[in-house]
Amino acid sequence: MMDIQFVRENPELMREVARQKGIDVDIARLLDTDVTRRETLQQREKLRQQRNQVSKAIAQLAQSGQTNGPEAARLKDQVRTVNAELAEVEHRWLAAQQEYDALMLLVPNIVSPDTPIGASDADNVELRRVGDLPQFSFDPLDHVALGERLEILDIVRGVKVAGSRGYFLKGGGLHLHRAVQQLAIDLLNERGFTVMDVPVMVREEALSHTGFFPLGADETYQLPADDLYLVGTAEAPLVSYFSREIVDVSRPIRVAGVSNCFRREAGSAGRDVRGLYRVHQFAKVEQVVICEHDIGVAKNLLSEITQNAEDLLQALELPYRVMAVCTGDMSQKNYQQFDIETWMPSRNSYGETHSSSLLLDFQARRANTRYRDKDGQLQYCFTLNNTAVASPRILIPLLEVHQRRDGSVGIPTALQRYIHGVTELKPR
Repeated sequence: MMDIQFVRENPELMREVARQKGIDVDIARLLDTDVTRRETLQQREKLRQQRNQVSKAIAQLAQSGQTNGPEAARLKDQVRTVNAELAEVEHRWLAAQQEYDALMLLVPNIVSPDTPIGASDADNVELRRVGDLPQFSFDPLDHVALGERLEILDIVRGVKVAGSRGYFLKGGGLHLHRAVQQLAIDLLNERGFTVMDVPVMVREEALSHTGFFPLGADETYQLPADDLYLVGTAEAPLVSYFSREIVDVSRPIRVAGVSNCFRREAGSAGRDVRGLYRVHQFAKVEQVVICEHDIGVAKNLLSEITQNAEDLLQALELPYRVMAVCTGDMSQKNYQQFDIETWMPSRNSYGETHSSSLLLDFQARRANTRYRDKDGQLQYCFTLNNTAVASPRILIPLLEVHQRRDGSVGIPTALQRYIHGVTELKPR
């Protein structure tokens, strides 16, 4: 959530950011509603004070036995008049406050000066490439064909059981799926992260706190009978873990969530329907960092968590590139975002596997997560997040890049210790 004072002082900027991010929010209406709610709040407080004064006078008359005199009657009439006026003012204040709250939840975060301006992912800017692309002396298979030949993936039965985008991972497929997660866990643990198993069913406020609601509601699975939602990332419970708290950020708080994740993919009908690229259920190891209100510190941390993901891809011996995400491809909540795209031979291109984001105090304002600065004043924290690894999507390049002519797939050295020393997967 943005600071309303900033919005008041920069209405044109906020309109431009909303336009760039493709968010339909009426900034002029927000500011008008803000004026109304403040004015009616002042009126409400003035009337309440007036009512209290008259009530006190009536009580004093009662103490002196003058409850039936003309002065008492006059004061009681005055209380009834004030109460009627107060009820009307409170009704107008509540309506204005509710509209204000709804509009504020639509206001996007500002973007960094070095964020590219663009309309879609086609306008993202490549920052660097790492690793050599594989050169095959044979016709390479895609991960679905490889998975079926190796008997580690069954999409046909996945669809039979779970519907579109369903899948089963079997044997070596499951072991790879678990191994990349454990590799990420160990890497982050060594780098000072507290690794947590998190709830995947959360209250609505956890998704509002983190900026996934209201705009991302159509992507979220709901459990109406329990008034709960399934998370699409551990970012939601991790940030909400610190909600309504005053935290110590003398050293940045580094946490990582390990969880299953769920996404409806409501806006992707017909896109990436083959294979494991875009599925409804997956697993992630997610980095979240909470730090002081300092852009220099936050920028360094953004580089740090992005490097963690790069180091994991290098351990997996996979070529990738880092992209600066443009305004039109950036979510409402992000100030700056980098995507990491890993080479996927079957697509003959890079595909997104990781994302790093700096959100400034956007989430902390919603979640009311603060710290005391060196002067003892309360300030809102900054938050950041990054996908350390998401599986089974990462299995696409892992299988396709490391495939061999005989149909086998080599296992990167970094993963072998997690799958009992197995060095390759072979067709039976």
